[in-house]
Amino acid sequence: MANRLIGETSPYLLQHAHNPVDWYPWGEEALAAARSQRRPVFLSIGYAACHWCHVMERESFEDVETAALMNERFINIKVDREERPDLDSIYMRAVTVLTGRGGWPMSVWITPEGAPFFGGTYFPDTPRHDIPSFAQVLEALADAWESRPDEIAASAAKLAGKLREDAGLPVLRRTMDKGDDDARVAAGAASADLVPAPAGLDPETGAEASLALISGFDAANGGWGEAPKFPQPMALEFLLRRWVRHGDEHARILVERSLDFMAVGGIYDQLGGGFHRYSVDAEWLVPHFEKMLYDNSQLARVYTHAWQALGHERYRQVAEETLDYVLREMTHPDGGFFSTQDADSEGVEGKFFVWTPDEIEALLDADAADAGGDAADQCLGATDRHSGEAGIDAARLRRHADAALFMEAYGVEPGGNFEGASILSRVRTDEDLARAEGDSAATVAARLAAARARLLTAREERAHPARDEKILAAWNGLMIAAFADAAAAFGRSDYLLAAERAAAFVLQRLRGPDGRLMRSWRDGSTRHNGYLEDHAHVIEGLLALYQADFDPRWFVAARDLADEMLASFGSAESGFYDTRDDHESLFLRPQDYQDNAVPSGNAMAATVLLKLRAYTGEARYAAPAERTLLGLEPLLSRHPLAFGQGLIAFDLAVGEGGEV
Repeated sequence: MANRLIGETSPYLLQHAHNPVDWYPWGEEALAAARSQRRPVFLSIGYAACHWCHVMERESFEDVETAALMNERFINIKVDREERPDLDSIYMRAVTVLTGRGGWPMSVWITPEGAPFFGGTYFPDTPRHDIPSFAQVLEALADAWESRPDEIAASAAKLAGKLREDAGLPVLRRTMDKGDDDARVAAGAASADLVPAPAGLDPETGAEASLALISGFDAANGGWGEAPKFPQPMALEFLLRRWVRHGDEHARILVERSLDFMAVGGIYDQLGGGFHRYSVDAEWLVPHFEKMLYDNSQLARVYTHAWQALGHERYRQVAEETLDYVLREMTHPDGGFFSTQDADSEGVEGKFFVWTPDEIEALLDADAADAGGDAADQCLGATDRHSGEAGIDAARLRRHADAALFMEAYGVEPGGNFEGASILSRVRTDEDLARAEGDSAATVAARLAAARARLLTAREERAHPARDEKILAAWNGLMIAAFADAAAAFGRSDYLLAAERAAAFVLQRLRGPDGRLMRSWRDGSTRHNGYLEDHAHVIEGLLALYQADFDPRWFVAARDLADEMLASFGSAESGFYDTRDDHESLFLRPQDYQDNAVPSGNAMAATVLLKLRAYTGEARYAAPAERTLLGLEPLLSRHPLAFGQGLIAFDLAVGEGGEV
């Protein structure tokens, strides 16, 4: 039997619509039930492509006994974090304060009034690694709610005071979609970081941030940190700006090393293009296999910009392969872009993407045999360049086959590098292989390109990972910007058309009855008023598109959205709230400055307002942007990875802009 989620449009919520748990969507009905029945609320927040969300569902939410415990003692609410970034922000902040780390699935217990009193991330079905089982947590909290209500109330009040005290202030956190031992918070800034802002922006802040990025850089593998490792496209964009504006050689080296290592690693889909979410190791080899629209939009854009600034053809190739993947697999027939693809297929993480030697040999050697015997005859009549003896045996011939060449190039070996199979990563260059094969690098490149195409065609016949087909305004804004920039840089009319169609989709379909920008669209239905990030990211996309085709309708739409953003999201103190001024009443009104997987709404708002100031000459756009940056400046150089988009906005504010 279906539960209350069956009427939702979010694929994530619909995934749980047939759980034995009596799930509610977020809303007054659920909170009213909690008040009338005097029960605590279990709030579960995740998203459709989240691997560990699927694990917790299989272990706990599909278990009849666990569901009975949940239904008997709690009101249970399920939230798609991609549809409701406001709730995700509020309760992630609470979980971070409570546990020192955050992630998805997020598990929070709140009062009927919405105040959190306990939280965590993934809880297993049996105790392990010093983590209690989910059922144990449920039992303990239900008993405490009934037997020690004063203790629960005091805990909730204390946490509420802390969260309201910090509301609107940058709080550093690091989150991912795994809630066990791998999830951890980066060394964070506490309230001591929030020193009084200087009277004006200091241009040296950018240089200090660049030095901080250099000091934390992984020189061996590119990027920052150890495992798990995230691509950090905003930091790379900032460093690329440092190279272009100031000739900062260190910045250039960091950008090139990071982009090069990611492009040859398993985090990049070597057959189909596009990037997976992050790498579970420091070497970019083993990815967390889901693909997110926001990652691919930002990475395609930074590779495009790197090609423009540095001229390396390999960057153009990665950018185009990524955007071609989006056109092929992530685009609605009417032009909008879908949200995510799962890590799992047929219940197995990464199964769609990995290969064995037998699979590759069966495909590529069969192709070689079908092509006729000319190549084999030529090879058999050749002189063995290593031994000098005429002719070669069958094993030698096999080493010359396309399958052998491909496996040499992409590190495919018996036993594999991931659960008995191989994640493809580029381990040998065309030049290196050409020397070994006695061929030209161009010939090797052509053979490998043909092999990739054959394997990609075969891969298309596999069971595909599930796709979340909701269309989000903010993420579409980021992808519109990526297609627009690539269209202008590469002269690709198909990319320009993709950006134009997506922009028209957002401006026409993602509208409420009152004409407001909405957050989410799926199957003809829109949900949720647009948030700050929706307005800011769509403006960014529209301005990039205007720069690509010079159609004034995009500029007019961007300016109108900016005026709406100023009117409905502005704070009297500094920056912007994440929600509109007439948004539903929540536990607190979130105001987030820190980047997560996408640029923060505040930082992107500052970015686009500075661009509008340059276009229009109107100071009313610059003033709120500069106030936002003044509040952020003490953190930009100390924690640059957490405020990459803020650094990009800062560079716009203090740098000299050029006009054409």
